[in-house]
Amino acid sequence: MTSPETTSRWLRLMRLDRPIGTYLLLWPTLWALWFASEGHPQFSNLLIFTLGVVVMRAAGCVINDYADRHVDGSVERTKNRPIPAGEITAKAALKLFFGLMAVALILVLLTNQLTIILAIGGAAVAALYPFLKRFTHLPQIGLGIAWAWSTPMAFAAETNELPIALWVVFAAIVFWTIAFDTYYAMVDRDDDLQIGIKSTAILFGKYDLLIIALLQVAVLALLLWAGLLFGRGAIYFIGLAVAAAYFINQHIISRGRDREACFSAFLNNHRVGMVIFIALAADYLVN
Repeated sequence: MTSPETTSRWLRLMRLDRPIGTYLLLWPTLWALWFASEGHPQFSNLLIFTLGVVVMRAAGCVINDYADRHVDGSVERTKNRPIPAGEITAKAALKLFFGLMAVALILVLLTNQLTIILAIGGAAVAALYPFLKRFTHLPQIGLGIAWAWSTPMAFAAETNELPIALWVVFAAIVFWTIAFDTYYAMVDRDDDLQIGIKSTAILFGKYDLLIIALLQVAVLALLLWAGLLFGRGAIYFIGLAVAAAYFINQHIISRGRDREACFSAFLNNHRVGMVIFIALAADYLVN
């Protein structure tokens, strides 16, 4: 029988004790499903994609910790994670990753052929992302693509088609992910510089907050465009205005670039994703 301590270490490896990443992946996935289905997603797809978010986020955390197993011990925020702390071996973590990917495969097999084909590409991007920080200062682009991959998959599952308009939503999610993950990377910037890990926080340097602001403006512009393309009404656009207010608040609290403040700005993106989804769902409900 598994002890509570053993259960805890596996949950921590998959970050199931910290749901922020699941939320940040869930909201854009729901955006995509609602846009694709005109506000009425099939219940089966809603269940499959929601479970897929949990499984793929867990898998992403596991492969990320496996990739960073030799450096996490040198970073203040990650030194107590299960692999660097010696609670779980790298081999066991890799087995868990493949197990989670098998579960994700079972879920996607319940959809259609186009969705399955797209899922293969999404799995490859998700597995590759953690290793990008060794070679480029733009690993957040890889994360953004992995985060946004649910968009074409949602359209494929709901309509079995890939309309050009979906790529506007896709691009918005990529830019949003780069922005919020740059806040996240700012928390570890000093440690990453010492151990040679690359990130947009390091690349942007003193222009970090300016570039985040420009990315967020692009996110809002793209979502505004998506709203027009998909014929959305006032409630949706009010939601974007509230999201803009959250973005402004993030800049106010992070202007000193304090670690805790940058982390708070990162966490605040949960509310951004949530308010956009609520506005989108409500808009479809009344229109």
